[in-house]
Amino acid sequence: MRLGINLGYWGAGMDGDNLAVAQEADRLGYDVCWAAEAYGSDAPTVLSWVAAQTESIDVGSAIMQIPARQPAMTAMTAATLDSLSGGRFRLGLGVSGPQVSEGWYGVTFDKPLARTREYVEIVRRAMSRERLTYDGEHWTLPLPDGPGKPIKLTVHPQREHIPLYIAAIGPKNLELTGEIADGALLIFPSAAHLEETAVRYLRAGREKAGLTMDGFDVCPTVPLALGDDVAALADTFRPYTALYVGGMGSRKQNFYNRLAQRMGYEKEAAEIQDKYLSGDKNGAAAAVPHQLIDDTTLLGSVERIADRMAAYAAAGVTTLTLAPAGFTLDERIAALRAGTEALERAGLVD
Repeated sequence: MRLGINLGYWGAGMDGDNLAVAQEADRLGYDVCWAAEAYGSDAPTVLSWVAAQTESIDVGSAIMQIPARQPAMTAMTAATLDSLSGGRFRLGLGVSGPQVSEGWYGVTFDKPLARTREYVEIVRRAMSRERLTYDGEHWTLPLPDGPGKPIKLTVHPQREHIPLYIAAIGPKNLELTGEIADGALLIFPSAAHLEETAVRYLRAGREKAGLTMDGFDVCPTVPLALGDDVAALADTFRPYTALYVGGMGSRKQNFYNRLAQRMGYEKEAAEIQDKYLSGDKNGAAAAVPHQLIDDTTLLGSVERIADRMAAYAAAGVTTLTLAPAGFTLDERIAALRAGTEALERAGLVD
């Protein structure tokens, strides 16, 4: 199993340290450094800045939002980043959610699976440098009865095939991801529930495409916090978990809430959402079960983290992306180093 690092959103309060964290991950042999975007910083700018100041670690978008860009623009960005980084770019895509898609980008959040399929097909066709034509439900290239003509990408990516990932949570999106992508970006992964909540759907998609799970990258992001008091460490993640389970999306459409339900927390997920949406964020955080946090994070000593890493590997994870927690740069660096030590103790280093 390989290790990655997720810098999260730029502007989240730790920006001054993020480059140092990425450089230390590069020195320690981490496989990939991901950056996210929502409605603040954009991922490609952050990744280009990190790639310019690191040597061997891959840089990846987790995610570039599908409603934010036309697919041909995404192909241009991917090819440019791959070329500038010396073949170190990974393209992670996702539909975001209805609040951001419609409220920020003005793009209707409808038929997300069909949109994702068409988007990926166009991006891959453009990156292959064939003349771009497409006749789909959501995109038609060139537009009919106009001056447009088929054009091919002028930039040569470093590699013929840039790895393409999709951020997926729901069963149908996971199956689509297995069918059309090279990897899956997962969130709130529980090793004990990973087969039933994610891997079986990814496998079904691979089988649909006539493929196996060999070579497919199962890549969840897991917060990591080092310390002796597991309960206290878990409490620091209560607001984070409550935000996603309770407040990310509407009452009817919250992918993270549904995931918590599929892990057996139906009653608790409903209570968290009720309190969060009523404005009681502290109550929502208090309602998050300790076990839900502990199952979806890496907390405690290096030995305990190593045991949990082994469980993730056994569940099918191929790249474990860490979000090292800490109030200072030294604490985040220590968490990074604990990650590599735990991987070695678990016997998961190639």
